Amino acid sequence: MVDSPWSISKMDYVKQVGLLYSSLFTVDKLIFTMVYGLSTMDSTPPMNKAIQWLRLQLKRSFDRIRNENLKKNALQAIPFWIASVITGLVAVLYTKLFVGAEDLTVLVIKYNIWLLFILSPVCFILAWWLVQRYAPYARGSGIPQVMAAIQVSSPKTIRVVDKLLGFRIIFIKVLSSLVMALGGGAIGREGPTIQIAASVYKIVYQLLPKWWPKIAKRNMMVTGAAAGLAAAFNTPLGGIVFAIEELTKTHFSYYKTAIFSSVIIAGLSAQALLGPYLYLGYPKLDGLSASIFFGVALVAIIAGLAGSGMSKLILFILKLKARFKFKYQHVLYVIGCALAMVFLAIFVNTEVLGSGKEIMQTTLFTSAKYVHWYTPILRIGGPLFSFTTGAAGGIFAPALGAGASVGSLVASWFKVSDIDTNMLILSGMVGFLTGVTRSPFTSVILVLEMTDRHNVIFHLILAGMLASLVSILIDKHSLYDHLKVQYIKELTAVEEAQQPEQVEPRIDP
Repeated sequence: MVDSPWSISKMDYVKQVGLLYSSLFTVDKLIFTMVYGLSTMDSTPPMNKAIQWLRLQLKRSFDRIRNENLKKNALQAIPFWIASVITGLVAVLYTKLFVGAEDLTVLVIKYNIWLLFILSPVCFILAWWLVQRYAPYARGSGIPQVMAAIQVSSPKTIRVVDKLLGFRIIFIKVLSSLVMALGGGAIGREGPTIQIAASVYKIVYQLLPKWWPKIAKRNMMVTGAAAGLAAAFNTPLGGIVFAIEELTKTHFSYYKTAIFSSVIIAGLSAQALLGPYLYLGYPKLDGLSASIFFGVALVAIIAGLAGSGMSKLILFILKLKARFKFKYQHVLYVIGCALAMVFLAIFVNTEVLGSGKEIMQTTLFTSAKYVHWYTPILRIGGPLFSFTTGAAGGIFAPALGAGASVGSLVASWFKVSDIDTNMLILSGMVGFLTGVTRSPFTSVILVLEMTDRHNVIFHLILAGMLASLVSILIDKHSLYDHLKVQYIKELTAVEEAQQPEQVEPRIDP
């Protein structure tokens, strides 16, 4: 628990304001103040009085309820509901900003594609620097960080969890990923949204007064991650299944009400601004051929191996980078990744850039059903170059885009019908995402809710199960599991190094 933000003295408030104004002279100090100082600023006395009056009125109204169990359950549910609304609003704002950044990249390409030689390296370096300077654990997807925070959460590990989830993480996660998207990075916003949502729930938990009925912080973080995925993809069932399958091993009955209500509220909050929408749309899947199951199996095996293989390459590159002793080595690597992306975009195809959603929409909803033979290679190389830089950015959407390209390519080999091609594309999406996450049911539910095509649920379950089985041939654990263990080891080592050495008292003979 933390003290109320209204308890800061007037003198502390003056100091904080002075710090804010003095920091305006440099960009570095400005970001530092926004990241480290914003949450500690006091409010004006009139606002303080208004909030105290509102609290008093609410308490009087609440005290009139005579059923004690009802009061306790309501108090325990309120933090989840408040955090759900905030998550939905933040997810919508983040979505609009991310789409805007990608649209700006498209405009630059249309104006003069050679400008990418300037834009991409600058954006990649800035995105990496923001993370390294202000929030090292805002790097990458964000899902492994949430998994690590859930696993280590306890009263003794508050500082460890604060490094994985919090206000700094939200601000830097959004800013770094937007800069990466502007530079053409092959990243997604879904993983970052999950870490952002878990941070929102954790912050709400910390603001609860000491007299509030006890709520498990681990349950808040799990529920936040589920709500974040639901708001990002507009897939409420996917968020629930993701929480059960990927994030926790705790018995579901302990927090099922919190997850269901939070996912619903977060999704409705997002829909209130974006409207009811599907992440992809309604691909035609009526009249599938009887033999399509063989194609689904083949695509699932290839996509599962490719997804697991890409994860293995990412881990291998990160292991090599861990040997870097000097900062200039990291800078040169980030610049090299940016230039590699630009070279591929200019001299091969711009399909290497972006999250990959355009490939999914093009192959599913236009007559251009078949991709080039090298497109899956580009869609695997793009996340490799982007994710390993150390900047913020997810891998959910890039994995779906890579899987769609695999399904489209296999369909071109056998010249199947457009409807069967759509089926193979969806199977590739499920297979590749399963190869990365090892969560077949989450992958199946996500793709089903993105397309609203429940008549192919058995086809997609087959794809998910086969991809999960073949992925084990490359690695027994998912990319997220490996990164989670890595983060826990890093944080544990840092905490142990910061602990003062205990010297045994000397006993004179």
